[in-house]
Amino acid sequence: GQLHVLRAQIEPHFLFNTLAHVKRLYLIDPTHGKAMLHNLQGYLRAALPQMRESDSTLGRELTLASAYLDVVQARMGERLEVSVAVPQELRRAHLPPMMLSTLVENAIKHGIAPLPQGGMLKITATREGERLKVSVTDNGLGFQASSGRGVGLANTRARHDALYGSDGRLTFAAEPVRGVTVSIELPFVVR
Repeated sequence: GQLHVLRAQIEPHFLFNTLAHVKRLYLIDPTHGKAMLHNLQGYLRAALPQMRESDSTLGRELTLASAYLDVVQARMGERLEVSVAVPQELRRAHLPPMMLSTLVENAIKHGIAPLPQGGMLKITATREGERLKVSVTDNGLGFQASSGRGVGLANTRARHDALYGSDGRLTFAAEPVRGVTVSIELPFVVR
C-alpha cells in the first residue's frame, strides 16, 4: 500500500499551472500555445501508464522525464538548459517508475524555476560494476534557500529504502558553485 501511495503523487499543481499557461498562450500566441499543449499531451501519454506500473526501465523513465522537461521548456524558454548523458546500453536497466521524474521535478521546482535567470539541468547515468547510478544535477538555488526540497524527495527516499534496503543508495551533494546533485544507486539489472 505505502509504495502505491508514494507512487501516486503526480504534481497536480504542475498540471494546473501548465493548463493555465496553455490557456494564456492561446490568447496571446496560438502557435506557441498549440506546441505546449502538444508537449503536455506527450507527457500525459508517457506518465499515465507509468504510474500504474511497478517496474520500469531507465529508457522509459528518461522518455517520461524528457516529456516533462519539454513542457517546462515551453514555459521557461531560454531560462532552462537541459542535457542528457545516458549511454544507449544502460537504457534497458531496471529503474522504478516515476523515481527519475520526481528528482527532475524537484530540481526544476526548488532549484531552477525560482531563479530569475533559470539554469541548467543534467541527467546522467553510469554503470559501476554491478551497480547503476543515475544522477540529476542542477545549478539552481541549492539546499540553503529551500526548506521545500521536502515531500517529493522524502517519498523517493522512502520508496527507495522500501525497494532496495541496503542494496541501494540515494545521495545528495551540493555542487561547488551552486546547485545540487541527487543520485540514485541500485543493483544493475536488465529485465
